[in-house]
Amino acid sequence: MLVAARTHDYGKQPIDSLAGLLKSEGIDAAQLVLPKGFTEIGSYDEVTPEIIERIRANFEKEGIKIHILGCYMDLGNPDDDVRKQAVDTFKKCLAFNKTLGASIVGSETAYPRLNDEEKKIWHPYMMDSIARLVEEAERLDVDMAVEPVYWHPLKDLETAAMVFEKMNSSHLKMIFDPANVLEHPEIDQDSYWRQWLAELGDKIEAIHMKDFVLGSDREYCPVCLGEGVI
Repeated sequence: MLVAARTHDYGKQPIDSLAGLLKSEGIDAAQLVLPKGFTEIGSYDEVTPEIIERIRANFEKEGIKIHILGCYMDLGNPDDDVRKQAVDTFKKCLAFNKTLGASIVGSETAYPRLNDEEKKIWHPYMMDSIARLVEEAERLDVDMAVEPVYWHPLKDLETAAMVFEKMNSSHLKMIFDPANVLEHPEIDQDSYWRQWLAELGDKIEAIHMKDFVLGSDREYCPVCLGEGVI
């Protein structure tokens, strides 16, 4: 098992310093989001092949594996311009990963918190985006991953299973965050997690470990792992 840290939890760091900082903390692997991780990068438009090679060399020198290259985009947005930018940006990250060598390039399927009707409306747009990205991942021979979240169009086990069946690609994986698919913590969680693992366990490339409690209005309140409802 490989334990990784989100680099942006350390704030933005210089390219030549981040991997060394992780190593000093005893961390062997990372989830890296380029504009959130480095002081030299303000947006994906500023990323160049030279920057990518510099990042790769620094992480290789310190022996830090980039496990997830995060590129969290609004993939299901019905606005054509917004969605095109999301897909194009993710494709850039797939290309960057030919050099960086992360296990996966990962994204959720929306930015906003959607209601049930909105999730239905966004669903076909999400499917189109994922199909385009899977095609590009196959062309480049790199792996990508989607992350289910119950308030997004990729909302539950049934939807996730359908996506993997429709895409039918070995280049499509899953990031599994239990906190993001546990809409009703009062359910039989042992049974619930077994269903996820039985159906899609072989698709999971990474698991996000975190915990939460519900506030007085059932709002999500993060807490330390083991101190919440999971």
